[in-house]
Amino acid sequence: MSTKWVYLFNEVDQAEKHAGSWKGARSLLGGKGANLGEMTRIGLPVPPGFTVTTEACNAYLAAGQNFPEGMWNQELEAMKAVEVLTGKKFGDPENPLLVSCRSGAVFSMPGMMDTVLNIGLNDETAARMVELTGDDRFVYDAYRRLVHMFGSVVLNIDDDEFEHPFDSYKAKKGYKLDTEMNAQDWKALTETYKEVIKEFKGFEFPQDPYDQLKLATEAVFKSWNGKRAIDYRNAAGIAHDLGTGVNIQTMVFGNMANSGTGVAFTRNPSTGEEKVWGEYLMNAQGEDVVAGIRNASDVNEMVNELPQAYNQFLEVCATLEKHYREMQDVEFTVENGKLWMLQTRDGKRTAKAAVTIAVDMAEEGLITKEEAVRRIKPEQVDTLLHPQFIFEEKRASEAEGKMFATGVNASPGAAVGRVYFDADTAEEKAKKEGQAVIMVRRFTKPDDVHGMLAAKGILTSEGGASSHAAVVARQFGIPCVVGASTVRIDSENLQFTAGDITVKEGDYISVDGTTGEVFLGQIGTVPPSLEEQTDLLTLLNWADEFTATDGIRTAPKGWPTRGLQVWANADYPEDARRARSYGARGIGLCRTEHMFFEPERLPIVQRMILAESSAERVKALDELLPFQRADFDGLFEAMTGLPVIIRLIDPPLHEFMPDEEQLLEEVIENRIKGKQDVAKEELLTSIQGMHESNPMMGLRGIRLSVMMPEIVEMQVRAIFEAAADVKLRGFEPKPEVMIPLTGHVNELKLIQPKLERIAKAVMDEKGTTFEYKFGTMIEIPRAGLTADQVAEEAEFFSFGTNDLTQFTFGYSRDDAERNFLVKYVEDGILEKNPFQTIDRDGVGQLMKLTVEKGRGTRLDLECGICGEHGGDPNSIEWCHLIGLNYVSCSPFRVPIARLAAAHAALNHKA
Repeated sequence: MSTKWVYLFNEVDQAEKHAGSWKGARSLLGGKGANLGEMTRIGLPVPPGFTVTTEACNAYLAAGQNFPEGMWNQELEAMKAVEVLTGKKFGDPENPLLVSCRSGAVFSMPGMMDTVLNIGLNDETAARMVELTGDDRFVYDAYRRLVHMFGSVVLNIDDDEFEHPFDSYKAKKGYKLDTEMNAQDWKALTETYKEVIKEFKGFEFPQDPYDQLKLATEAVFKSWNGKRAIDYRNAAGIAHDLGTGVNIQTMVFGNMANSGTGVAFTRNPSTGEEKVWGEYLMNAQGEDVVAGIRNASDVNEMVNELPQAYNQFLEVCATLEKHYREMQDVEFTVENGKLWMLQTRDGKRTAKAAVTIAVDMAEEGLITKEEAVRRIKPEQVDTLLHPQFIFEEKRASEAEGKMFATGVNASPGAAVGRVYFDADTAEEKAKKEGQAVIMVRRFTKPDDVHGMLAAKGILTSEGGASSHAAVVARQFGIPCVVGASTVRIDSENLQFTAGDITVKEGDYISVDGTTGEVFLGQIGTVPPSLEEQTDLLTLLNWADEFTATDGIRTAPKGWPTRGLQVWANADYPEDARRARSYGARGIGLCRTEHMFFEPERLPIVQRMILAESSAERVKALDELLPFQRADFDGLFEAMTGLPVIIRLIDPPLHEFMPDEEQLLEEVIENRIKGKQDVAKEELLTSIQGMHESNPMMGLRGIRLSVMMPEIVEMQVRAIFEAAADVKLRGFEPKPEVMIPLTGHVNELKLIQPKLERIAKAVMDEKGTTFEYKFGTMIEIPRAGLTADQVAEEAEFFSFGTNDLTQFTFGYSRDDAERNFLVKYVEDGILEKNPFQTIDRDGVGQLMKLTVEKGRGTRLDLECGICGEHGGDPNSIEWCHLIGLNYVSCSPFRVPIARLAAAHAALNHKA
């Protein structure tokens, strides 16, 4: 039986049966083709047509760009079926059928692949259509569009070769708007476009409609591997082997009397508001709206010009949203007052809109809470926490007259960067030079996507809220202002003007995609307030419900069966309060050494390090004790009732000393001048005496505690005195003391009992008790391999994945990332940077073994992670799978981690 390569829109049932499911049918037909078939199936007004499958595309590309056997014949048969459905005939001047040819991948890729409209028009058909319709302006407007699209899309002639003659013609005639062009103008332009094709290709524009169809089908297939499509898929994480469908659909015309075309969303894609939102143009075809070449009107104003079609359109939008249970992005045309639906797909939206829509739909009963949580990606939460402009600085810029343009607030957020006018330069400056870039264009095209993705912000002088720039910016969370009509771009001189202001390439501007305002210079930014984002808080609370569900995780007896908790890394009370307000259920890492760097403490720390006797060292530590106690006091109060893990001193002591090279220069300079600074000479000698060949593997962590136990003894006393004081004030401290860098259980056996005796002594002195634990940080592979022994002493394990990754790979992180790690990832030697995402096959397996061996000794062993991986969604999933109790991350990543933990629990629930 031969392969079926082509399905009519009304054959979607067959495609679903062939593919085995609706999901399979979407893969086979592509998203656009499947949805056109589905709209046909539920009785919506869809112009007849057919889809050439994604399988045909892949077969074509695999065969060296040759149609697979039988495909073209099936396409011809499908065209005959469309002729029957429409009562028209393709290629027949007496009753011509015109069609469009559009791409349609499985996952929506707006504007990334090719479209050709009005296929079937030629000189003979155009002349006859003028006689049939009596509207020669409409006919030649359609014909010039076909020749233009065919030349640029199918024949790969640079689009400017068509745009320049068009602009010159309008200028010569004194026209400002396309609507001023009359029939003779369009006819003359059509002939000009034909000459462009002949000049660049050496042959005439094809007059045979079937040649047009065949070449257009091939062009769509080829566009799957176009640069812009590949760049988009890389950015969106879409596989490169899916292929695209080709949709051949009967043309309906918005560029006639009582006609129009539009693009709309069933809810606002910027804010999530439950109101149809979009744009339309009278006397236009769809590409005019999408390209943003003409400034369109609010779709809700259509009620004044096409009231019957508008009311039907609102009903269709409601039907589609209820049917798909998702916000839809639709394209439509009204031809002589009749509504036709040309496309529906899940709408791209901002992160804010995504959250609002998910929460609203769950509260409306359209979807469940679980579906709402699943629909939001962790990176969207990250986007919501991106900076906004500092209000006072923005207001000052306004007062100083620095606001030079306003436009449509197409994608929210604040962006500051240098101006560049083309995509290649924007990408180069961002990627190679690390510049923050604002890409400025008249309007963007699909070929610009690589520059857009590299930019911090986008500004266009033309286009509307559904233009290409707006759609792409919203999907990828790039602040964007479009349609800033006062901006006049001079591409040749690499500058733009707005009134009497001139901005040159490389100058800084600030773009407010939330308000649509653009400013000269750089405006400072601050993180947004989470407390004000009520929909996000609602969604995160739902996410927490899933991670808190007992039994959601499959686990051995005695292991945690709930999902992961999210804790935070915090060194100061302010950080702890922020973390708690963001939903953290504990502090997974407080780095005590950060407190030693405070200006009033550092001299004491240095005196302690240089002490020549234990008595001198203890004297200096006694001065530090009140400082440390005060630090911990605030943390325990802020986190009352929740655990706080405090890591004892970890880095090598030389990090607290003056820079050796700088000090040496000062000593040498004094010697040259004949001066002698005895104190500096002695300090230099002491620092040189601390020198280690590899300090990160030298005297630090628990090794330092063995050699200088007085330091950690002071720290533990400070921790427990602070906890006792807080307890006596009515709070509930839960200190957990973490001993870093354990490599052998005997190290713990020596140090931990001493510290536990201090803890008990302090509680006796203060006359109070509270929960506490002593545990260790798992950073050295040997500790993991002997975790069963280590767990005899340690009551909890916390994975320090940064150092664990260094020791497991044998990489120095800084050197690796500077010298070779980027190339390793680019060349596929490593799938991901192991310092950003846990290496599951190596480091991850060591973690898994550590947990299993540790709980083999101590069943209730608390296990967590406190490295930077604690905020990475992929790593969080691995932590869930191996049975950790919690992940700990930066306070600002706590909301992201909460959602990622819920996704892990839902994706792997028992």
